[in-house]
Amino acid sequence: MPFTIATWNINSVRLRIDLVAKFLKNRRPDVLCLQETKCIDDVFPLKRFQRLGYEHIALNGQKGYHGVAIVSKRPFLSKDIRMFCGKVDSRHISVAFGESAGLAAPLVLHNFYVPAGGDIPDPALNPKFEHKLSFLDEMRDCTPLHAEDGANHILVGDLNVAPHEHDVWSHRQLLNVVSHTPVECEKLLAVQAQGGWIDVARQRIPMDEKVYTWWSYRAADWTVGNRGRRLDHIWVSPALGDKVRDFRILRDARSWERPSDHVPVTAVLDI
Repeated sequence: MPFTIATWNINSVRLRIDLVAKFLKNRRPDVLCLQETKCIDDVFPLKRFQRLGYEHIALNGQKGYHGVAIVSKRPFLSKDIRMFCGKVDSRHISVAFGESAGLAAPLVLHNFYVPAGGDIPDPALNPKFEHKLSFLDEMRDCTPLHAEDGANHILVGDLNVAPHEHDVWSHRQLLNVVSHTPVECEKLLAVQAQGGWIDVARQRIPMDEKVYTWWSYRAADWTVGNRGRRLDHIWVSPALGDKVRDFRILRDARSWERPSDHVPVTAVLDI
């Protein structure tokens, strides 16, 4: 059975709920994972999602900052939230699906918003960067993120690192820019390796091809120069590696009215 999952850093779900609705009406994924929802759970626009057919909703919100959510047309078996670095800052939520969702085997889905890390790539000078590196280390060592043999696991989200040379517009010019520094790339790839994850984008797109999911607000016209980075990821466990039917980045969403600086990323799996 095809199972479509999407991930999108929406940069305020209430501000951009019309854009989310547009995406859901046009693409109809089974599950949408959101990051940077920027609202507490009590004011999350539940009714709007329910009217769109997404009745199953898992929330980990925070006022004005961060926040993650999973909205689904299929029911959950369970929900879980993990804290990292001893901070209650709403950067993770996971759900499990089972037979009630029409799946032959259980599936666990993790949704992450990794800290951005500020502007100075030195943990001694920048506490935000130090937090980011520590967060990635804890992800690497987190046992529930280590895909078990034969288990169906998916990890998605704004991981805030573009780990490969062609995940940024200029590898040379961004080596000392937060999100593509060697230490960040090394740590994110360690999370991937330790968990046994498959990076769906790079499984399907050659390493020498440029791939982006984010374009800065700082550019007056983001299309000029196309200076993007691939910060948004979909990873699957080895058991799902040959189940991926399709993968897409909705680049056009960056041109929608009052857009997020990130665009939706989707994958279709046969499970």
